[in-house]
Amino acid sequence: MQLPAYATLLTDIRNRVLTITVNRPDALNALSSRTVEDLEHCITAVAEVLHNDDGAWPVRGLIITGAGKAFVAGADIREMAAMSPDDAHDHSSRMHKVTLALEELPVPVIAAVNGYALGGGCELAMACDLIYAASNASFGQPEVGLGLVPGFGGSVRLPRRVGPGLARELLFTGRRLTAAEAREAGLVTAVFNSVDELLEGARSTLDLAARQSPAAIALVKRTLAETEGRRVPEALVTEADAFRAAFATEDKAEGTRAFLAKEPPNFPGR
Repeated sequence: MQLPAYATLLTDIRNRVLTITVNRPDALNALSSRTVEDLEHCITAVAEVLHNDDGAWPVRGLIITGAGKAFVAGADIREMAAMSPDDAHDHSSRMHKVTLALEELPVPVIAAVNGYALGGGCELAMACDLIYAASNASFGQPEVGLGLVPGFGGSVRLPRRVGPGLARELLFTGRRLTAAEAREAGLVTAVFNSVDELLEGARSTLDLAARQSPAAIALVKRTLAETEGRRVPEALVTEADAFRAAFATEDKAEGTRAFLAKEPPNFPGR
């Protein structure tokens, strides 16, 4: 697939893994209005391909990372200082569209966090399926120290990631978590010694996922999203519906055929 050149993003597709790099290193990759606009366009373009291409996807996984010494250090405070309340609401709503679009992609998405993931950066990472971190990474929601509140999903997603107690503490105090602390809290899935190892680890996971059934992964992602926070009996009904849907796919026929024939499957993605 072809993506345009963006003012604040770099994109690279290798082995059906798309890497999106937020590229404002002089500003520690802060999420300006232009960056949010670029992210919205890029993720929307990917979503249109994946949702309309009937499984023959050029992308089977995404990595989101940051250039230089940070993942994303937060929102662009200099820009936000001049915003009116209505401007702020529009900015928040636009970034919500980005994070929801990320969550709704039918392929795995990994945030590869190097350095700071604060405020909007932590919120962007939490919209991804998995968060991998370099050992120098730090996470936090420091908005209250600026007289602000999270605007890109932090007050919603952080309790679901780390539990309500720790989330309240972090949101009330602005305290940062190291990579090791974030791993212990369940926010981060894996910690790596260097940025190179971090990106290699993310690509390795997505390469492994790319060998599985795309149709099944899409169903798993949808089931996880639809059952979160629901009572177990209701959630199990949704799971049973997904199980039934899997049996109608060409991937199920190929996967079971290959297993019985003791051959590697060649999933069509439908």
